[in-house]
Amino acid sequence: MDELNRVDADDFKNSEKIPVVAVLDNIRSLNNVGSFFRTADAFRLEKLLLCGYTGTPPHRDIHKSALGAEESVDWQHFSSTELALQKLAAAGYQLIAIEQTTGSIPLHQYHFDVHKKYALVFGNEVEGVSEAALALCHEAIEIPQSGTKHSLNVSICGGIMLWECYKQLAT
Repeated sequence: MDELNRVDADDFKNSEKIPVVAVLDNIRSLNNVGSFFRTADAFRLEKLLLCGYTGTPPHRDIHKSALGAEESVDWQHFSSTELALQKLAAAGYQLIAIEQTTGSIPLHQYHFDVHKKYALVFGNEVEGVSEAALALCHEAIEIPQSGTKHSLNVSICGGIMLWECYKQLAT
């Protein structure tokens, strides 16, 4: 690990994080959940919030994608996304749905403020971010796309969004 400048799980837990929490709103695929753990580790997120029926560790399918990141990344389960978002709003987080909506802001036009804390809400693979969660969010960001599908796998979307957060917020 030393030759690649990697830290161990204990050092990671004590390291400075970017002020971002990823909120997973009823994610069906355990492989997608594992991918979020791995991405959260790569970009030093504060925490993952696993909401509703989103799977939680320990689980072999999460581990298969996370490759052990479920041991380094802080996470918490909430019975509902709405409850998680209410707690985050009360703690001063800017709640952002990652969703294509009528008022969503294209990612390349969004500026993350280093003085704010963010909670990015990623929705179900089929339904997207729930209406109830959308209603609690302060704004929405979308990743512009030019193909025929106009959607991305949620874990790919997470990788793009969290990389942009890391680029703008890491000090």
